[in-house]
Amino acid sequence: MFTSNIGRLRFFLYSLGLTTAEVVAIVICIAATIGFEGLLDSTPGASRQGMAGAVLIVSLIFVALRANIAWRRSRDANGKGWILWSYIAFCGIYGFLQAGTLLVIKFGDPDSVPSGLNLLGLAIFGLWCTILWAKPVAGSNIDELTDFFDFDEPLPTPDRAGRAAAPATPRAAAPAERVPPAPQPFGRPRPAGFGKRGI
Repeated sequence: MFTSNIGRLRFFLYSLGLTTAEVVAIVICIAATIGFEGLLDSTPGASRQGMAGAVLIVSLIFVALRANIAWRRSRDANGKGWILWSYIAFCGIYGFLQAGTLLVIKFGDPDSVPSGLNLLGLAIFGLWCTILWAKPVAGSNIDELTDFFDFDEPLPTPDRAGRAAAPATPRAAAPAERVPPAPQPFGRPRPAGFGKRGI
């Protein structure tokens, strides 16, 4: 399950599901530690360390899940290694910065939000789009469709070896030998007539 190739559709759906699940998990972490009111009323620093630690652990778990589906998608499309590893590294850095932002942010002060986090998010989105739109390797699309839509009957596989070993078609057969016309006697040819015999 975690090692098979995945195509564009499944990569998109998995990424969407992981993003939604991560947002829900981070909200649960905040609510379970200091609560939203406590987060708004607290001062940056030691009072938020437990919450930031829980958010960091959850973020790194989702980074590992994203790395898995990105690796499988990149292998399916024979993608470049530096794009895959850049995506994984940027996702890990974003997880650390996200937890650090919750640790030091001052609500009501827009200057306390680091602008580099938004730029890093755009870079991650660009790498994600590159991985998503990479051209699949030949033969992977049919595997994706059969795995995703779960057809009731197996699809017939073309037997190329059987077709290659099949006998040649009549067009390719050698033409029949042409029979040369009978030699004609010298002189004027005799007229052919019905019921007449030549003397």
